[in-house]
Amino acid sequence: MSEIKNLSSVLKSVSKPGRYIGGEYNSIIKDKQNIKCRIAFCFPDTYEIGMSNLGVRILYDVLNREEKIWCERVYAPWVDMKEKMEQYSIPLTALESGDAVSDFDMVAFSLQYEMCYTTAIAMLKLAGIPTLSKDRVEGCPIIIAGGPCVYNAEPVADFFDLINVGEGEEVLVEISNLYMEMKESGTYTRDAFLKAATAIEGVYIPSLYDVEYNEDGTIKEYRPKYDFVPKKIKKRIIADLDSAPYPEKLVMPYVETVHDRIVLEVYRGCIRGCRFCQAGMVYRPIREKSPKALCKAAKCLYENTGYEEISLISLSISDYSRLRELTDGLLSWTDEKRVSLSLPSLRLDSFSEELMEKVSSVRSGGLTFAPEAGTQRLRDVINKNVTESDLENAVKIAFKGGKNNVKLYFMNGLPTETLEDIEGIAALSKKVIDCYYSLPKEERPKGGVGVTISVACFVPKPFTPFQWERQDTRESLELKQKHLREKITDKRIRYTYHDSGVSRIEAIFARGDRRLAPAIAMAVEEGFIFDAWDEFFSYDRWMDVFDRAGIDTDFYTTRGFGLDEVLPWDIIDCGVTKEYLLRERAKAYEGKTTPSCAEHCNGCGANKLGGNNKWCK
Repeated sequence: MSEIKNLSSVLKSVSKPGRYIGGEYNSIIKDKQNIKCRIAFCFPDTYEIGMSNLGVRILYDVLNREEKIWCERVYAPWVDMKEKMEQYSIPLTALESGDAVSDFDMVAFSLQYEMCYTTAIAMLKLAGIPTLSKDRVEGCPIIIAGGPCVYNAEPVADFFDLINVGEGEEVLVEISNLYMEMKESGTYTRDAFLKAATAIEGVYIPSLYDVEYNEDGTIKEYRPKYDFVPKKIKKRIIADLDSAPYPEKLVMPYVETVHDRIVLEVYRGCIRGCRFCQAGMVYRPIREKSPKALCKAAKCLYENTGYEEISLISLSISDYSRLRELTDGLLSWTDEKRVSLSLPSLRLDSFSEELMEKVSSVRSGGLTFAPEAGTQRLRDVINKNVTESDLENAVKIAFKGGKNNVKLYFMNGLPTETLEDIEGIAALSKKVIDCYYSLPKEERPKGGVGVTISVACFVPKPFTPFQWERQDTRESLELKQKHLREKITDKRIRYTYHDSGVSRIEAIFARGDRRLAPAIAMAVEEGFIFDAWDEFFSYDRWMDVFDRAGIDTDFYTTRGFGLDEVLPWDIIDCGVTKEYLLRERAKAYEGKTTPSCAEHCNGCGANKLGGNNKWCK
């Protein structure tokens, strides 16, 4: 067996070897002799999922535009490949060069979901890189984390040398330039580099802070170790998206990926203020791209990929202020080329017949909407700002447009929720069925109607008005799931729901602090990986790990956080002020709604970050 030394030696014995071979059309190969900084960009999930991630596509393009930087892709090997790599001591390698990840100057991870933490740390272990920052010596790569999860990076702070808070297009280039300058001048050491990097806005170096705790386990303070280390880390944003780089080519995968299509990012941020939604808060301020820039990017990508579907993405696509101009511009050539448009994330209150005509019929016979709660009272609590009549109007338009399947997203376990709110989910779903049959036969699509409801468990997330709330116990969540099942009596309604155990672990990591690191390290040592996948997640195994690590999980979940408590993520300035979040929390308990940014500026504080939008001035 000793002759097995690299991935190619075991490809015949694993599933989907196309995940590992590299060499895809449009992948970027550079001459190593001319490169001063090599970056392994790691996505802690499978090739199929990572290849579909827009953030990875953008940053791969941005970094490789720099002459002296070479960014390569790395994805988590599936369990069969991981076993072979461990069996034969085969290191984790990058797709473009096939070089070991441990040989790179920097190794960057995109942390999109808390349940990917073990996969990220397992990838470091596979690469032969010490998993804890304190154990790395000169010659080890700088390990970087970015992505939405780093708005509270504390549970994994001990594993990363440097954390990029906010958008990465500019800051990753600045970090790389600093590295190259220090190498060229002969002043580089790991310690000197990390200290110097604190001067870059949006950079958080966890090892340069001490954390002190109170006797009750809450945080007393974060204390910088040196005077030059910032007390708070201000997130980075790209103020003008039109001038920001956007990929003109896409790496074309060998195996089918989750999203084999052109993805156009229409804008960042959200004009709404749903009180449970982290993305709607941390991606502020709102910044739109112009229709001209978007149409140009779409045509360029079509010519360079041949994809026959364009997906327009944002947190709420129908809130884009120039949507008609954009879709008209795209349809002026996509119809002729038989390229379809997909408009996900549509809101109930802004769905129209005009939009219906532009929604692609490719890949799906239905549309998805998110009422989130079953009663108007609870929708007001969470500031959803949609009504039952909005839903009825939207689904009737969908049915008239030929759609006969509707998917609805809800949550259970929301603050102030009662069983009446749970029953309202069943009642609202039945009204969608009734809307179908209320239409004349000639206006309905043939084949009957189907409604799928997907109900997620509420997880209190950092930088939301509900960040202080307690999470329902697992037992309470499961009782509500069972109660809803009993209230659904129509066979045309399909009911799916999230595992309450996954949501509890997600909440622990979302609201956790640095004391969770030993449990994560223990889990990785015991083989935990792909916790985001149902077939590998085990609630009981996680609870056993937490128990052995001495962690009281209720402290992070069913305990409500104090309004004056120092929170693990208070070291981050995401732009939205705590005062605004507290005002919104108070309004939630009063059942009062807040209008969108398009109607009225609500003083969230994000305007201080800049941006080119018409609302934050």
